[in-house]
Amino acid sequence: MSQPLCLENLPRTVELERDGDGRPRLAYIDQRRLPGELAFERTGDWRVVVDAVKSLAVRGAPALGIAGAAAVALWAGNVGAARATSRGCAGEGPCFLEELGPVADEVAAARPTAVNLAWGVRRAVARARRAVASGAPSALVADELFDEVKHMEAEDEAVNRAIGAHGAELLAPGSRILTHCNAGSLGTAFYGTALGIVYAAAAQGKVERVYADETRPVGQGARLTAWELSRANVPCTLICDDMAASLMAAGRVDAVLVGADRIAANGDAANKIGTYGVAVLARHHGIPFYVAAPTSTIDPTLPDGSGIPIEERDPAEVLPQPLPGVEVWNPAFDVTPAALITRIVTERGVFEPGKLVY
Repeated sequence: MSQPLCLENLPRTVELERDGDGRPRLAYIDQRRLPGELAFERTGDWRVVVDAVKSLAVRGAPALGIAGAAAVALWAGNVGAARATSRGCAGEGPCFLEELGPVADEVAAARPTAVNLAWGVRRAVARARRAVASGAPSALVADELFDEVKHMEAEDEAVNRAIGAHGAELLAPGSRILTHCNAGSLGTAFYGTALGIVYAAAAQGKVERVYADETRPVGQGARLTAWELSRANVPCTLICDDMAASLMAAGRVDAVLVGADRIAANGDAANKIGTYGVAVLARHHGIPFYVAAPTSTIDPTLPDGSGIPIEERDPAEVLPQPLPGVEVWNPAFDVTPAALITRIVTERGVFEPGKLVY
């Protein structure tokens, strides 16, 4: 008998709000402190948001898109509007946009692989440019940016729920699902992409169990996915990354569900390091491999995955204490070829990798 799904136990991950004085601030879960502590941070400083993104306090492609736009809105509401009116240049709008550019560039560059971060920043900048072009004063431009981020938050949940509904149709009753990294509610404003499919399927009584890869070296599966599924009351078994092959060989996996940080036009998909290996294992064992992501994660400017920039992170994530003569290679992502992906699920439906609609 399936357990009742408890999505009400999942907190909002990133949320723009106003403090007691009406100034914008971003509330976010510091995911570095999970699973031991559910801690919310609040800041009105856009640079703090950039640091949170770099340090993985905020992570997950859709959440990064919102955080990127929110960082721009924080600068606009707490710095840019006041500075534009005090500089004494020909007009507020040109001054505002002149200073907005370098801020937006710095935010967008915080993590290079996740295309949603730059997408969110571009969306905020476009809203600012439209407002300035209409003659709005800088204070009103800042308010419009705040409203844009709030719209993005609501839009993100709606998109994720649509992904979940489409993806749930791919799963049979009693499905046993393997995941890698965290593509759940913690990686979005709310609900999740790959885990959004799990939640939609679980609500239909289709999910027997989720196997969560620990996802070394930072452990997003062990720290985040297992925590999230436990709170949502979805049966979960945590496994080490090197156990996936044996689990598949034993016939205990019916489908693999993962998210993505960038998808090329041909369907090649970048996701957390180790995803490529899971896809190879799934193909060998005849198990469908599904990628779930919003269309904002698709990068049509890249014909294939060879052009996806791969972030390399601090060697200390792998080797906390350096050893003389030992080098560390620590890429944060790998690219799964489209040929290994059974289907890609977006808010617009289920697609073969080379036939994406965006």
